[in-house]
Amino acid sequence: MSEGLSHRQSWNYLNFCGVSPLYDPARMAAHRFDERHSLQGALVFAEYPDVLGELRQSAGRLLHTDANNLSFVKNTAEGLSMIAAGYPLQAGDEIVSYVHEYPSNHYPWLVQEHRGATLKLIQNRAYGLLACDDSITLPGPCSFSLEDIDALVTPRTKIISISHVQFTSGFAVDLKQLGAYCKERNIDLVVDAAQSLGALPLYPEMWNISAIAASGWKWLLGPIGCGLLYTSPAFREKIQTVMTGADLMKQGQDYLNHTWNPYTDGRKFEYSTSPVSLAVALKVCIDELPLQNTIEGVRDHIFAMQDVFIELLDRSSLAGIKEKIRPLCFQPEHRSGILSLIVPDPDTASRKLRDKGIVCTVRGGYLRLAPHLPTTASDIERFFSALASTV
Repeated sequence: MSEGLSHRQSWNYLNFCGVSPLYDPARMAAHRFDERHSLQGALVFAEYPDVLGELRQSAGRLLHTDANNLSFVKNTAEGLSMIAAGYPLQAGDEIVSYVHEYPSNHYPWLVQEHRGATLKLIQNRAYGLLACDDSITLPGPCSFSLEDIDALVTPRTKIISISHVQFTSGFAVDLKQLGAYCKERNIDLVVDAAQSLGALPLYPEMWNISAIAASGWKWLLGPIGCGLLYTSPAFREKIQTVMTGADLMKQGQDYLNHTWNPYTDGRKFEYSTSPVSLAVALKVCIDELPLQNTIEGVRDHIFAMQDVFIELLDRSSLAGIKEKIRPLCFQPEHRSGILSLIVPDPDTASRKLRDKGIVCTVRGGYLRLAPHLPTTASDIERFFSALASTV
C-alpha cells in the first residue's frame, strides 16, 4: 500500500480524517484522462464512454447496493443541500440533528426553517466511553445516545440527519440500531459519511438508511472536489428536483428537445457537467483500497494501529505521561477511524509534531490521530515518542 502514496517519502501522515494524500494510481489515472482530453477534446469520450456509470458500479459494490442508487457529487454539502431543499417539508415538520454537527450537515437543514420546519438539536454529553474519569474535563464535543435522540422525536419528526462519525470526538453512531428505530417510526435517516466512507462498513439497505452523502478526499484518498450521494428509491421519489441541467434529462444531447423527462435513478442529482477526471480517480481509489482490501479489512487495520498507540501509552513509564495524554476510547459499536486525544495544548502539539514530520490535526479541542492502510506500527511508535516529548 505504501508504494501508492508519495507522502511516505516526506511525512508520517496521520490525518486521513482531514484532507488525505491523493492515492498515486488515482492521480495517474486522472492524468491519463486529462492527457487524452488535451489531445482529443470531446473525442476523449469515445475512449471513456461511461466514467460515471463505472464509478457508480464501484460505489454500489462498496455500499452493497445497486449502482442506480448512487450519484457523483462535488462534496457532502452539495448532496445534503439538494436533499434538504427537495424534501417535502411542511410547516411544523421537524428535523433532528446533533448540536455539534459539521457545517455540511447543519446549514442545509437550518435554512429549511424558512419553510416553517424546525431543526431540533441533540445536546452533547459523554456517552459510550469505555471509561470516564470524573476528574477529566472533556475539551470539546463528545457524543449522545439513542435515548437523547428519542427525547426529541415527535410525530412531526420527518428526518434524523446525523454524521456516522463525529469529526471532533470520533464517536460513531450505531447506524444499525438507529436505522431500526427510524423504520419503526417512518422517519427518514440521512447520514453524513464524510468521516466513515472508506474506513468503516456502511450498508444502507441493511440498516434502513434513506440517504448518505460523503466526500471522496478523506478515507477514500481521492481528489479534492468529488464525493458520492446514495439515495434509496423510495426516498428519491420524495425529493423534488432543485438543480437542473442538460445531464438531468434522458434525451441527452438532443438539446433542443425541452421535454421534461428527467432521470429518476441516481442521475437525478447529476444535473450538469461533472469533473470527469476526478470521477476516474475516485473509481480507482474505491477499487484498489476498500474493495481490494475489503472494508472490514481496512477497519481492522485502522483499529490495530490505534491499539498500538493505546498499548504504548498504557505501558509507558514516562513520568506523568498518562495524565497528559488521554485517548477518548469508545465502546466497540461507537468506535471509528478517529482516535481523539486530550492533551494540554493541542494546537502547540500539532505544530511541534509537524516540525518533526508528523501530520495530525486539531478539531474541537482534541488532537486527532487518524491512521489508515499505509500506516505502520513504526509510524505509530514514532508519533507516540514525538508526542510524549512535546506535551
